[in-house]
Amino acid sequence: MNLANRITMLRIILAFVFAFLFLPGLDKIWWIKLIALIIFIFAAISDFLDGFIAKRDNMVTDFGRLMDPIADKILVLAAFAAFVQLQLIDAWMFIIIVSREILITSLRLFALNKGKVLSAARAGKHKTVSQMSVILVILCFIVFKEIVLKYYSWNPAWEKVFRQGIFFLMLVTVGFTLYSGLSYLWQNRKVITRL
Repeated sequence: MNLANRITMLRIILAFVFAFLFLPGLDKIWWIKLIALIIFIFAAISDFLDGFIAKRDNMVTDFGRLMDPIADKILVLAAFAAFVQLQLIDAWMFIIIVSREILITSLRLFALNKGKVLSAARAGKHKTVSQMSVILVILCFIVFKEIVLKYYSWNPAWEKVFRQGIFFLMLVTVGFTLYSGLSYLWQNRKVITRL
């Protein structure tokens, strides 16, 4: 396994560690959320890093083409599941995101079983960037709120503003998610009809 693929696998491990930090009980400790933020930032950087190394050193493999987007999905879905649990995002948004990921991943695995590798599309990359960006914003909000609660007092008006901002950003992200899924199906329509 080359370096780029090892970084991809590390991202999957980090996603599970990230999810563990939001288990009931742990989510009440403010510095645990700070650690979750740091882990997410590191995992997001690794997403850029593995692709950069693979292209620079000519390490692009079928394993990497398949596992890189799957690692992204595990990380992103772990974060959104945690946010649903914390009641920061609506469940219907999470369901749309999960449904898109299951559909496209299933299609890619089915194609792989038939000997075809369907690489990630440009729209999918934009979708991943939008998802990771909104997750980063939400995590920063969570950490900021926890620090303020610990040392000062939290103004309910701030909560309303932050939640409205999160809702708007999630609407944009869900839009990107739907568009990227439909775009992926359209771009691979000829391959899909031959499967």
